[in-house]
Amino acid sequence: MSIIVDSTTRVMVQGITGREGRVRTKLMKEYGTNVIGGVTPGRGGQEVERLPVFNTVKELVDNLGTPDATCIFVPAPLVKDAALEAIFNGIKFLLIVPDRVPLHDVLEIKAYAERFGARFIGPNTLGVLSPGKGVLGMIGGRAKTAREWFKQGSVGVSSRSGGITSAISYYLSREGIGLSTIVHVGGDAVVGLPHPEIMKMFQEDPETEAMVMFGEIGTSQEEQVAELVKSGVITKPIVAYIGGKGAREGTRFSHAGAIVEGGRGTRESKIRALKEAGVRVVDEFMDIPKTVKEILGK
Repeated sequence: MSIIVDSTTRVMVQGITGREGRVRTKLMKEYGTNVIGGVTPGRGGQEVERLPVFNTVKELVDNLGTPDATCIFVPAPLVKDAALEAIFNGIKFLLIVPDRVPLHDVLEIKAYAERFGARFIGPNTLGVLSPGKGVLGMIGGRAKTAREWFKQGSVGVSSRSGGITSAISYYLSREGIGLSTIVHVGGDAVVGLPHPEIMKMFQEDPETEAMVMFGEIGTSQEEQVAELVKSGVITKPIVAYIGGKGAREGTRFSHAGAIVEGGRGTRESKIRALKEAGVRVVDEFMDIPKTVKEILGK
């Protein structure tokens, strides 16, 4: 078992005929993901990677049935329309890849997702990968690389940085630590499924024994995880690393979701909250694999 995606997940791609849509569809399909088709308005009747293209989500649903998930690869100004079209047609999970999606649009997507019982990851995300089962988005870049870098196992990874998502997962796998699911929650200030929600999903996943969390300055995601641990909602061990050691107030660190303002969202406050909750917080990035091994008794 894994969270979000496995070999049975039926996946649709919105924006499948665009440059990113084509390349990432090839990655997902070659990795073994069950991609069933795609949507690009005005391009219905074409094929991408031998998959049918439809003009609307409704046309795809009418012809192929309702997908379990959609991957959205459209320009940022069109993301809201694409996401709402998917939600209104019964898709319950959305991966919103583009960055620079207007905040108001994300809030509207979030409101409709809650109303219709849907969930989403992103915006500004590399995606989700369950080793040996399936990938949504672009983690790994190529199917061959993804298969070589990320090994199947029992450690869940949740990260706020795209590059670090891949790096953590690679170094864990290189040290013989297999992974259940890898999640890049997205780099924006408001995202669909932040760290706390992903951690709760890992807690409920029987395949996941421990979790690794890469946090950053800005937002209160990591403090919320600490509260979940304190309250007993999360009982599985977590190894955390918080980036942004040199950041000062007003600093923007890498992307929109990582900014310190008014003394809130600091690296120190996150580390303090996590340590008080009993989470293993490492000071050096390369200490992550060693600490995970200790926790797993390897």
